[in-house]
Amino acid sequence: MRVMISLRDDANANAARYYSEAKKWRSKINGVSKGIAALEKKLAEKEKAGHGSGPGRLVLKEKRGRQWFEKFHWFFTSEGFLVISGRDAKSNELVVNRYMDPKDVYFHADIHGAGHTILKTDGKKPGEVSLMEAAQFAAVFSSAWRDSLPVIDVYSAKPEQVTKQAPTGESIGTGAFMVYGSRAWYKKTPLEFEIGCRKLAGDNGLAGFEFFSGPPSAVKSRADFSVRVEFGQDSKGDCAKKVAKIFSSRLAKGFGAGPGAVPKGHEINLDDIVSLLPSGSMKAVLLK
Repeated sequence: MRVMISLRDDANANAARYYSEAKKWRSKINGVSKGIAALEKKLAEKEKAGHGSGPGRLVLKEKRGRQWFEKFHWFFTSEGFLVISGRDAKSNELVVNRYMDPKDVYFHADIHGAGHTILKTDGKKPGEVSLMEAAQFAAVFSSAWRDSLPVIDVYSAKPEQVTKQAPTGESIGTGAFMVYGSRAWYKKTPLEFEIGCRKLAGDNGLAGFEFFSGPPSAVKSRADFSVRVEFGQDSKGDCAKKVAKIFSSRLAKGFGAGPGAVPKGHEINLDDIVSLLPSGSMKAVLLK
């Protein structure tokens, strides 16, 4: 170890200076140690509280893997058809260019700021109920929700009508497309929306839960219970917290426990709930 001394000072002065610096560093080290101890205590208390009886937690005994379509807005219609919609300009581009097949049906709300929505048919013919549900989904995931519009016109088209070819002298940015030719219209499509929860069975009984969103008729066809989402004053984050609280209370009963008495496990991931919601203000309404 090297020790720097001042030749201008005598031995006592050098020793006094090092003693003073040592006291200062010892004080800093003690402060850091106390901070670490306090943080560890706080984390331990939080962990202990998280495994208690609070209604804001639920257990997923088996975390299912994410599907490719979950990077978009998505739902399954009452007839079982997958519908996807872009979340932003980049994913809108991806939805159309990579995932729209010739036999699919394209939907778009008749308003600036709407996701490109694709009903995946897998070569089959969707019924009117699936077409209406896809139109509702396109309506909800548009700026119509942000503007609190109760209804909006939505149109559908064939994939070959959707193109990047712009009119002469114009250009099209990322996530934007032109639609040429005749369209099918869904006038005054209502912006109605729910988040559902479905129990997943495992080898030993209840394995976990799946959350999804979409038009009420589609959600009810798959969910064990659901929460209605309406126009309101809550942010997406606050609405997600309320949805999580409602689901936690209901899910506790799935483990054979009383309300709020959930077993040790993982929290609801609020980001997963937020990802199911449209942009804008809203409120969660518990369905009887």
